[in-house]
Amino acid sequence: MLLALTPLYIVAQSTVTGNITDSENGQPLEQVSVYIPQLEKGAVTDTNGSYTIAGLPEGSYKLVVAYLGYETHSTTLQIHSGTNTFNYAMVASAIEIDEVVLSTPFHKLQRENVMKVEQKSIAEIKSEGAITLAEGIATIPGVTSVSTGVGIGKPVIRGLSFNRVLVYTQGVRLENQQFGGEHGLGINDAGISSVEVIKGPASLLYGSDALGGVLYLNPESFELPNQTSGDINLNYFTNTLGYGANAGFKTSGNKFKFLVRGAYASNADYETGDGTGVTNSRFNEADIKTGVAYQATKFKTELRYNYNESNLGIPEEIGVQNNERDPLLPNQEIATHILSSKTNFFFRKSSLEATFGYIFNDRKEFEEHHEHEEGEEHEEEGHEEEHEEGEEGPSLDMDLSTFNYNIQFNPQWGSMTTIFGVQGMHQKNENFGEEVLIPNAITNDFGVLATSHIHFNKSDLQLGVRYDLRSINGEESGIVGDEEYIPSLDKNFNSFNAAVGYRADLTDNILFRLNLATGFRAPNLSELTSNGLHSGANRVEIGNPDLDSEQNVQVDLALEYGNQHIEVYANAFYNSVSNYIYLQPTGDFRDDNPIYVFQQQNAKLYGGEFGFHLHPHPLDWLHFESSFDMVFGELEDKTDLPLIPANRWNNTLRVEWNTIKGTKSKSYAFATLQSVFDQNKVATFEATTPGYSLFNMGIGGELKIFNQLVGYKVSGNNLFDKTYISHLSRLKTDGIANMGRNIAFNLSIGL
Repeated sequence: MLLALTPLYIVAQSTVTGNITDSENGQPLEQVSVYIPQLEKGAVTDTNGSYTIAGLPEGSYKLVVAYLGYETHSTTLQIHSGTNTFNYAMVASAIEIDEVVLSTPFHKLQRENVMKVEQKSIAEIKSEGAITLAEGIATIPGVTSVSTGVGIGKPVIRGLSFNRVLVYTQGVRLENQQFGGEHGLGINDAGISSVEVIKGPASLLYGSDALGGVLYLNPESFELPNQTSGDINLNYFTNTLGYGANAGFKTSGNKFKFLVRGAYASNADYETGDGTGVTNSRFNEADIKTGVAYQATKFKTELRYNYNESNLGIPEEIGVQNNERDPLLPNQEIATHILSSKTNFFFRKSSLEATFGYIFNDRKEFEEHHEHEEGEEHEEEGHEEEHEEGEEGPSLDMDLSTFNYNIQFNPQWGSMTTIFGVQGMHQKNENFGEEVLIPNAITNDFGVLATSHIHFNKSDLQLGVRYDLRSINGEESGIVGDEEYIPSLDKNFNSFNAAVGYRADLTDNILFRLNLATGFRAPNLSELTSNGLHSGANRVEIGNPDLDSEQNVQVDLALEYGNQHIEVYANAFYNSVSNYIYLQPTGDFRDDNPIYVFQQQNAKLYGGEFGFHLHPHPLDWLHFESSFDMVFGELEDKTDLPLIPANRWNNTLRVEWNTIKGTKSKSYAFATLQSVFDQNKVATFEATTPGYSLFNMGIGGELKIFNQLVGYKVSGNNLFDKTYISHLSRLKTDGIANMGRNIAFNLSIGL
């Protein structure tokens, strides 16, 4: 397949070479990364500070020079046929390396990007002791998580979640029945290098369901040409007696590249601050990611595959107290396959990128009152499964298959970079279980977009427009007159959206951003047709086929100040949402479970994130970081929106020091106080939540053992064993507290 895409013509190759030095003393710098993001090609400098990047096409490309302890530099480099030279003297800086933003299409550094995008590496998330990826991203200002225990969590961006936040992995949108509150993120952090969060409507770039923002997961990169590497990572968590391991291997020649990583994790029930085990919060997960790539001068393509298998208990009440790991009833068995391909063609003054993805999600939910007789078989093809006598069969068994595509053409016109794109999705939902929560259905999306980035001397302008169509066709389910009957559905939705953003260097130290964007979200299948019990939420949800699309307008204002001693930022937003869809209890019950129905009303959300980072020069080893985030949500009738996170204030003191002579290897230690305030602004059917404070500490770095570098991380969360309940915990209504003290240990061994 890869060879079939290879151009059948020979092109002249170009080379970029040069030297990287220290601006203060002129000494060469070793192990500096010199990288061209769009081409995904780069090199590191040798002991003389020299580097060479070969096999490049002619054209204009962004080149990034990055090294820990120095200011990241980016420049637009015109590559001509033959040998090109680029030398650079780096400026010392206490700021962390500024990464290239990949979730937006223009390959800018964060400080150069018109849209503010939060970034966090998986290594940093691990250093903070997170058990799962969903828990780890909740430390980003403006981002929290709706959780059902520890194993089930989904992102909340500025008060919006579920189908209002898109998750992208391997460059394609992840579809795994994410409408459900008890349906987790479904991605293992092994094989992911970093996380990017777009706060606010990103419908211009991603279409429907990005009304609230995007969580963009960057896969680990392939190895540099003619390099081979591997590593083993081990994790242990004291609270859940959880253990996990992942191992990876990658190798690259001049053109062909390969990588593979496997992971497994197992956790028993977690304990609250008072030592109570939360029955059936246990979970197990297996994951494998692999990829192969081919890269020529004007062409590159990659194919990636991820298989994830999770077995998750759904906690409902405090019961049996033990350290078993096999989930009790109710539980979920989830298998997800993600296959993606990305192909790029590079021309002298333009490029073309085509990304295709296929996601297959098999979700089974088991409950106590559903059993199969001996020898009974699954009736549908592909689900032929025999059950022994007394073994519970799935009450819900849903398959979701999704094919999506994203084709973008990028011409270069002077200082203006433009993207013309076509995106779409074909999705099929099928039921094979005893119960039908949402019907068999077909969903089709189609969208076209155009967006441009115009660079001026000290400012940038970005603008764009988009048009989308969505059709949803659902089959009839059940018998007319029964309380769980679902009629057939044939709905079409469409929307125009636009965005404009401006970024300017007001002074050498002050950065200004202003973004105005519209977004939309068509009602999902659950909101339109759902008619059944959500076991994780412990309620019956009934859809409304007359729902209209949500449409929003958001204004986002950001100011940033930075010098060699301090950074300060303020980011405020106002988000107006028309036809906001929400659940409202009716006061009625079905089999002792409350009934909720979907309704619509205009809403508004507003708030922001504020903070500063102190790193006094020349005490570059000392860091003090503080951030405060808040969000408020109201319906048009002046009542408060449900599931709005409480205001939060984080303060971290961090120290760093060099540990291995002659290297840039650093060790660190930190202490964090996280203060969460009372949440009294709640929906009419929600309970208020008192505030709490959690104290965390950690230490990490690298050691040389028998000439082998070993990375270590030790972190303690909730060290004072505080008993508390998060406002966004789905277990709050049952009075079940969140996790108590947890000590996390991590070892990383390079091979």
